Amino acid sequence: MLRFLLRRVARAVILVFSVSSAALLLVHLAPGDAFSSFGVSPDVARAERVRLGLDRPFIEQYSDWLGRVARLDFGESIRFRRPVAALLGERVANTLLLGSAALLIAIGLGVPAGVLTGSAPRQWWARSVTAVSLVLLSTPPLVTALVLLMIAARTGWLPTGGLALAVSSGALETAAAVLRFLPLPALALALPLAAALERLQSRAMTEALREPSVTAARARGVSRRRSTWVHAFRLSLKPVVAVLGIVIGTVLSGSFIVEIVMSWPGLGDLMYEALIASDLYLAAGCAASGAVFLAAGLLAADIVQAIVDPRTMEGA
Repeated sequence: MLRFLLRRVARAVILVFSVSSAALLLVHLAPGDAFSSFGVSPDVARAERVRLGLDRPFIEQYSDWLGRVARLDFGESIRFRRPVAALLGERVANTLLLGSAALLIAIGLGVPAGVLTGSAPRQWWARSVTAVSLVLLSTPPLVTALVLLMIAARTGWLPTGGLALAVSSGALETAAAVLRFLPLPALALALPLAAALERLQSRAMTEALREPSVTAARARGVSRRRSTWVHAFRLSLKPVVAVLGIVIGTVLSGSFIVEIVMSWPGLGDLMYEALIASDLYLAAGCAASGAVFLAAGLLAADIVQAIVDPRTMEGA
């Protein structure tokens, strides 16, 4: 078990290192730099490049950045003129809040729906749920977010201004006010995930209902409802739990589009600002944070899978 964990942790570290390094290189190779769009004089831009070390060859910048990252110093944001670590700390909380809410909604909708469609696949309502799931799975996240924005704007059920705009205008005073802006982006992030969980749970439930233990329970006089929601449900959870860690990492690291469209000030929105401004170290820090979320989710999925099925550790 220890060797298995060490190998998975090593893979997680390599993932974070590779993603952040690739982000640093790609922003460096992009035409122009952060000072090209600031409208500053050439002399001031040159002095700032020297101060931040951006006038040196990339390999020297990269080596210096690696040394500072080892001390948890991600450098200074050129656009915001603040330490990258401080900016990441502010935005990580927002991304965690959004991702956690989306996960709760997705699990609360997808898993029960999958149990229902898997236990009665020929019912008209089960076919309707399956059709909705397939539509959500085939719809890009950008389209889902825009459709929800349009519905919210026409009905007035949810605020559509976005948390970032409310913060900039000083409209937020309490935590309750912050939570008013959470449902819309959380739904945009959760609905495709709920559809994926529904399809996975449905297939797992169909197979679980064919297990001999469930058949034996029905033969003993156990009601259909109890055999479905107790016996078969427990058996069907194994494949769902096995991918839940991957789902968690994907949600927390993949909210880029939703945060931008919904004006949610999280890591995705910060990454967008860093790319627009060619903010080298901020972009690398955002990429590293997203990779940490993804790596943590993958690691959690591997651990859960090893607990559920110890055979996965053999040869891993």
